[in-house]
Amino acid sequence: MINIWNLLLFHPLLNALIALTKLTGSFGWSIIVLTVGLRVAMTPLVMPSLKASKKMQELSPELAALKEKFKTDKQGLVTAQAALYKEHGLNPASGCLPQIVQILVLIALFNAFNSVLKPNGDGIVKHLNPILYSNNKLPDNFVLSTKFYSLDLSKSLGDVYKTPSLAILPGILVLLSAATQFLSSKMMMPEIKAEKKLAKKTEEKSDDIMAASQEQMLYMFPLMTIVFGFQFPAGLIVYWFVFSLVSMVQQYLATGWGGLTPWLKKINVLKS
Repeated sequence: MINIWNLLLFHPLLNALIALTKLTGSFGWSIIVLTVGLRVAMTPLVMPSLKASKKMQELSPELAALKEKFKTDKQGLVTAQAALYKEHGLNPASGCLPQIVQILVLIALFNAFNSVLKPNGDGIVKHLNPILYSNNKLPDNFVLSTKFYSLDLSKSLGDVYKTPSLAILPGILVLLSAATQFLSSKMMMPEIKAEKKLAKKTEEKSDDIMAASQEQMLYMFPLMTIVFGFQFPAGLIVYWFVFSLVSMVQQYLATGWGGLTPWLKKINVLKS
């Protein structure tokens, strides 16, 4: 299992990271280029899921009507929903696979960052060369700079909290990553409020639980980003921010503003 993990994820990502660092001369820019490249490479996997979520949004009125019609017949509701999904070629679980892939890539990339950032001085060559492909070996005099403008990519906020000036930029990136993730999730889940209203009309409490869990997830993942982001090296924070930003752009291309539309309308009203 470990060999498969190394072959398919860890070793390719680590080699790509080192190759880009050699090409750009900057470890920070190599992270950004690799992140955008990864997201673009996963487009064929991600976009169908995003488009499916758009169809789910469009089917919300029909789903609401089914829940009203079968509010006392739980099994009938499940059957009717399944038939509706089949009619429109939808699989509600289709969004799970892209999420799993993203998590696996995040873990593998985290391991790659650690492999690059942990060794000190000349130790990095001795540590990485056995893992790198033959055409990607590091020269004996290779020196890795973890500085990226005012960031030290090897340090976490926990490492620099005693120096506020050093913690400002990574702290901002953590908050921006969480905000971007929240906005992207909001774009995907525009019917939460409608689902909550509908749940109150149904006798079964399962709808209330589902609607509540959807809203909790909307806030839980950005909060987790903040909690864990303050412990991650700044290099991983840069990755997560760029990844979240590109994801939000792809979400917009697939579904439009979605659940952010009411907010944007309010802003326009305020401006006018």
